[in-house]
Amino acid sequence: MAVGARSGHDEPEDRPDNPGNVESDGTTADSTESDGGSPGSGSTAQKKPRSFWKELPLLIGIALILALLIKTFLVQAFSIPSDSMQNTLQRGDRVLVDKLTPWFGSEPERGEVVVFHDPGGWLEDTAAPDPNVVQKFLSFIGLMPSAEEKDLIKRVIAVGGDTVECKKNGPVTVNGKALDDKSFIFEGNTPCNDEPFGPIKIPKDRIWVMGDHRQNSLDSRYHQELPGGGTVSTDEVVGRAVVIAWPVNRWATLPIPKTFDQPGLNAAMGLAPGALGVAGALPLVFWRRRRLTGGRTAG
Repeated sequence: MAVGARSGHDEPEDRPDNPGNVESDGTTADSTESDGGSPGSGSTAQKKPRSFWKELPLLIGIALILALLIKTFLVQAFSIPSDSMQNTLQRGDRVLVDKLTPWFGSEPERGEVVVFHDPGGWLEDTAAPDPNVVQKFLSFIGLMPSAEEKDLIKRVIAVGGDTVECKKNGPVTVNGKALDDKSFIFEGNTPCNDEPFGPIKIPKDRIWVMGDHRQNSLDSRYHQELPGGGTVSTDEVVGRAVVIAWPVNRWATLPIPKTFDQPGLNAAMGLAPGALGVAGALPLVFWRRRRLTGGRTAG
C-alpha cells in the first residue's frame, strides 16, 4: 500500500533561498496565528493507517465468525464418500447443503436429495473416511463436517402420511401412484428387485429415503428392523443438497424430478381439507333443518 505519495499540488518545500515560505507581499508566514493557531491546524495531519499485519488477526477472527454463522445457519459443504447416489452424485463430489430453510419450518419434500445424521445403526460397520488437508481445514473453520460425524445422503421418496410400496419387478408407488424413476436411478438398476418392500405407512415427521444407485444403497429398505422401521426423523435432516460445487466440470443443480410433481400424488393428503369441509358443514345443515322443522311445527 502506497502511503504518503505526493499528488503534485502540495505546498512548495522550504528551500535555502525561500526561508519561512515568503508570501507574495514579502512578509513571512508564521506556522501559527498570534491568537494561538488557526482552527483545526493540529487536526489536518491524517493518522497513519494500521499496518496490514496488525489488522490480519482481526480479519481472520471476522472470517472465522462468518464461516461459523454460514455453517450453522446457511450452507455447508459435504463430500460424497460412496457410490450409493450414482449417477446423480459421484464419489468425491462436493455438494452444498441448504441449512437455512429448515430454520423456517420447511420440511423435506419428495424428490429432494437430503443429508441427514445417522438415525442409529445405519453406519455401524462403515469406517470413517480419512480427510485430506483441505477437508481438515474446512472442517476446522466449520464449512465441512468433521470426519467423526456420521452423515448420509439419499433421496426422499415418501413423507409423513404417505404409503410407499415396491413389489418385485414393479415400480415404487407412493399413495398408489407409480414413480417414473428412469431419469435419476443408476442405469441398469431396477426400482427395488434387490429388496422389495411395503406397503409401509410413513409416520408423521418422518421420511422414507432411497439411493439412486438402488443395487448399491443400504437405504430405508435395509433398516426396517431398527426403531423407526427404516424411516428417518425430520429432526435428523441437516438440509437439502442443492448444487454440486466441486469439481468444476461436475457443477450442476439438484432439482426435484418431475415424477414427484405428477397429479394425484398428494391425493391422500388432498382429501383431508375436503373431509374437514364436510365435517364443518354438517352441523350447519342440521341446524338449518331443525330450525325449519321447528318453524312449521309452531305454525
